[in-house]
Amino acid sequence: MSKAQETVLEIDLSALTHNFNYLKSKLQPQTKFLAVVKAFAYGSDAVEIAKHLQKLKVDYFAVAYVKEGVALRDAGITTPILVLHPQSINFKTLIDYCLEPSLYSKHVLDEFIKITQELSQKNYPVHIKFNTGLNRLGFEENEIDTIVSKLKNSTSIKVKSLFSHLAASEDLNEIDFTNIQIEKFKTIAKIFAKISGYNPWLHLCNTSGIINYPKAHFDMVRAGIGLYGFGNSVEEDKNLKPIASLKSVISQIHSIEKDETVGYNRAYASKGKERTATIPIGHADGINRIYGNGNGYVVINGTKAPIIGNVCMDMIMVNISNVNCKEGDEVIIFNSKYKASNLSEKAKTISYEIITAVSQRVKRIFLP
Repeated sequence: MSKAQETVLEIDLSALTHNFNYLKSKLQPQTKFLAVVKAFAYGSDAVEIAKHLQKLKVDYFAVAYVKEGVALRDAGITTPILVLHPQSINFKTLIDYCLEPSLYSKHVLDEFIKITQELSQKNYPVHIKFNTGLNRLGFEENEIDTIVSKLKNSTSIKVKSLFSHLAASEDLNEIDFTNIQIEKFKTIAKIFAKISGYNPWLHLCNTSGIINYPKAHFDMVRAGIGLYGFGNSVEEDKNLKPIASLKSVISQIHSIEKDETVGYNRAYASKGKERTATIPIGHADGINRIYGNGNGYVVINGTKAPIIGNVCMDMIMVNISNVNCKEGDEVIIFNSKYKASNLSEKAKTISYEIITAVSQRVKRIFLP
């Protein structure tokens, strides 16, 4: 593992394998494993992550939007791909690339049936999303009759799965609510099977659901953040390995006097004689302005250096008065030791936000 000489995102594929195997070990042998690779595989690289997971024989992928699925197909991914939030304008493209839609409302169901009929499709696989308490996307339980009626009137689509999404599976203070969601989903599945006459696959669990609610694994689980090394709890984080390390380098060091200011809007004023380092990474690379003014830090030669002043588009400045370093030294924003979850907590946000924000202009390096 070489020292960074520019801003790079290192992606450790062996850590990805570890996380996949750990999460899979929680499942019964017959339970299918869906890997969520939306948002550039949580800020890493969707194509390379999907290629690696396909070699590990993952059963399914999920993306948020049709464009993401197209990119995977163009890269040679042949594993089934569920599109979680498709828009009707993209349905023809979705079909052209053999992607499978989540249908979550009467409007999208009607639109998809219409286009599959126009394209003379037969039993095109779809996934019906139900709302069990997250109140984001999904049909309600009282719409099952309508859904089944539409399905029976068309041979162009076939329901492959029913699914829902847990709202607070990581929060052990919300066990009662999560159990209500699980029972509601089971009721929906039972009613759907009775009215339709067949039993689609069922899937409900995200990463925290996999870990905390084995009774709700059903036919398939959907792992997102866990694959990338975060278990949504201190205890589970120990069992997972963050796959991404965001690194940069010191471009320049300044010595400033008391009351001199640093950066735009003179947001930081020196308390005395201080040394600052300028680093080539900014909010255009994913380091949000919230991390400025002491809310975030980097690590240089094993010592934390607070971000001072406002984060610039392409640069941050840090206080290195107590750091033994020189120009050209490596800078760690986050890695497996100095975790994104720790950095995000200091800024009162979550690891998902910082890792998915890493810009596509940041060079990716893949470690086997």
